[in-house]
Amino acid sequence: MNTVIQQTSSVSTPQRIKPEILAPAGTKDAMIAAVENGADAVYFGLQQFNARLRAANFTLEELPRTMEYLHERGVKGYITMNTLVFPAELDDAVTVLRGASAAGVDAILVQDLGLAWLANQLVPDLPIHSSTQMTITNAEGVRALDALRLRVERIVAAREMNREELKQLRAGIDKEVEVFVHGALCVAYSGQCLTSEALGGRSANRGECAQACRLPYDLMVDGEQRPLGDVKYLLSPKDLSAFEDIGDLMDAGIASLKIEGRLKTPHYVAATVQSYRAAVEVAYQGEKPRVSPEIENKLAMTFSRGFTGGYLHATDHQAVVEGRFPKKRGLYLGRVTDVQSPMVEVELEHALKPGDGVVFDSGEELENEPGGTLFYLMDEQRRPLKEFRPRTGETRRLWLEFGAGRINLRRINVNDRLWKTSDPHLEKELEASYSEGVIHHRRPVEARISGAVGKPLELSLSDEQGHSITVWDESPAEEARKHPLTEETLRTQLERLGNTPFVLGTLEVSLQGSVMVPVSRLNELRRKAVEALLEKRRTAHEGRRENTSALRELCEVISREKAQSVEAPVTHSKLSVLCRTLEQVEAAVAFHQQHGDGLECIYTDFEDVRNQRQARALIPTGGPLFVPATLRILKPGENPYARILLKSEPDALLIRSLAGWELFRNEAPQMRLIGDFSLNISNQLSAKLLRDQGIWPLTPSYDLNIDQLLDLLRVSPSDWYEVTLHQYMPMFHMEHCVFCRFLSTGTNEHNCGRPCEKHEIKLRDRVGFEHPVKADAGCRNTVFNATAQSASAYMGALHKAGVRRFRVDMLLESGDRVQEILSAYRLVVRGERDGSHLWRDLKASSKLGVTRGSLDHE
Repeated sequence: MNTVIQQTSSVSTPQRIKPEILAPAGTKDAMIAAVENGADAVYFGLQQFNARLRAANFTLEELPRTMEYLHERGVKGYITMNTLVFPAELDDAVTVLRGASAAGVDAILVQDLGLAWLANQLVPDLPIHSSTQMTITNAEGVRALDALRLRVERIVAAREMNREELKQLRAGIDKEVEVFVHGALCVAYSGQCLTSEALGGRSANRGECAQACRLPYDLMVDGEQRPLGDVKYLLSPKDLSAFEDIGDLMDAGIASLKIEGRLKTPHYVAATVQSYRAAVEVAYQGEKPRVSPEIENKLAMTFSRGFTGGYLHATDHQAVVEGRFPKKRGLYLGRVTDVQSPMVEVELEHALKPGDGVVFDSGEELENEPGGTLFYLMDEQRRPLKEFRPRTGETRRLWLEFGAGRINLRRINVNDRLWKTSDPHLEKELEASYSEGVIHHRRPVEARISGAVGKPLELSLSDEQGHSITVWDESPAEEARKHPLTEETLRTQLERLGNTPFVLGTLEVSLQGSVMVPVSRLNELRRKAVEALLEKRRTAHEGRRENTSALRELCEVISREKAQSVEAPVTHSKLSVLCRTLEQVEAAVAFHQQHGDGLECIYTDFEDVRNQRQARALIPTGGPLFVPATLRILKPGENPYARILLKSEPDALLIRSLAGWELFRNEAPQMRLIGDFSLNISNQLSAKLLRDQGIWPLTPSYDLNIDQLLDLLRVSPSDWYEVTLHQYMPMFHMEHCVFCRFLSTGTNEHNCGRPCEKHEIKLRDRVGFEHPVKADAGCRNTVFNATAQSASAYMGALHKAGVRRFRVDMLLESGDRVQEILSAYRLVVRGERDGSHLWRDLKASSKLGVTRGSLDHE
């Protein structure tokens, strides 16, 4: 008898592959909430190399048991090693990588190129995913990783990519693509935000983001403050919600749907995983997921700054940043229509009941907003209601009362917005979904049972991840006299999986003859099979390879190169300048001609690429090298735009992204390529990786302070590097356009009217500093630090370490100021002047200000 018993069936769209739901796990409770609500994988951090150091995180010691728990439940576990790594930390990185591989971690998420190279050599069987911190935005960026032989299996795409760009990315590479679908949006490109570093020495690239994007700013336009009413949070995006886009992402071939939130509560994790689990199942059937009132309430209540489709749709700068609040608001309920103490009348659009928490958006400072627990909800005749639950599209004016003296009603005005901030009933419901001692979410297993009279029954189980086991009964089957085994009997016994992580899916029965086995032995066979499958899941990673000497071998090669390098005299030190206006270029050329050998390179970075040709004409043959800077971001379809740089006949290119390197190394193979700070070179391994590809010199990451930079110079050849001495730290580099959002009614570069060409913008912070905003040639904005930072005080240490190439960056300086700054640094760079107090001299003559701070941070 050969019969297939199908417990569940589904009709799927053939071209759609069901994507993984990837949930955040900042705490153990959050991890349990993710697992019990149907996450296919979780990502979490350890105590080091983790971009969310404020989360509770996990320890290396508890990692083996954590991975056993996840694997028993059929859930993958990814470790976030998504920060930059400094030279002194590489030994610790080895410890973490070896521990992760031995514990069975399913992948590590990596930002640092050197760490990825180390992982390749040290633990070659441990899969690598490129973190969104690696800023991969097109297929060229992925091919660059392949050219570096970094064995990256999955790309976590930048959150600024739209659905069509994601589709092009996936179609152009042979790797999995992971996409954020829900949660907080960073205003800056991940991996390219230096704001916390610049303002407080707390680097986002080191897991210490201070969230300066969530602070209030005044908009200064052409030197005057622009009134914006209650819009104060000019860089604070709404939260992403791609619930209704899941089908489109599946069609694009996206392998993993990622939920942001390692700093969020278990309630949030439970709610988002539940919701997106449902959305995936609906989309897999070929239908479009829709946000029901219940789902909207669940998602908004657990955390929301208001939802947006982010950049997944056509770019809409008006929609991404509203600017009225930077923190959780919850569910929008409606607007105030009347205030009659002790009650407030509100036209409600969403469900509300006594016991819920609310807040009134009155335009006051956030900490002073009136709000509290609702005591009474009353109808138009002020009769008590247990709950208001509207039908679709229904609104109703109801009265709210909060108890005597609990809310100052004089601070509430007609037309104020009302938000529901807490829902105790929902919280209890969510907590029940991951309560201890009960398995709430089970995954299907396929079973095959076969046997014949005189032979032991054989039972095989297979799970969704490809794990299979086979067990046998302890005794031969007998010939049945009255009640042979039937399909129904086998199904009944094998379905009794109790408090295990399994549910019976497909059952295949193959019995020869009239077979009889006691029910007790069937139950024991089932128990043995379940335990064997659990053990297979727990130990599937065993046997992974290690090369324990990998770090030593890599460092020895670099040490030999350092020993063979020849250190030039201090008097041979070279100075370069980055200019952002043609006036600055003219001044730099005049300075060079005045001093004969004043400059090695003039880097140019213009919003209008047509200025590159004019800059080329200003720089005489035999003068400084003319080196245009590439964009920091290249998205699908933008390569033709980048190629325009070649038409200006440059002597070299300043490479600011892996995508730019991949593009120009193929299209201009003879072109000299120089590596900028945005490549995030922070250790000798990442430097060696790019230096071997002919990128030279390299500007080290701005995340390095002086001690860390000197560490880098001690362990690698100093002639690999050019150090930036003077700059306005480029803090936020973002797709969000401040010009479009606040100086136009347009939504993007196609309909904004180009206010960036007519106005100068600065963002004034709470202490009065005004940070310039500049648009680049790709219509992306950079917010620069208000004051220039100088590292001149460390010239002695840098000279002693062998550095001979230095750079200064200009921003808003006039031609005269450019020459003044270059003249001062020329003497310091050549060892003809003590640089200890240069920053003070420059500050005294500057309207913008100069600080000692470029390498001072912790």
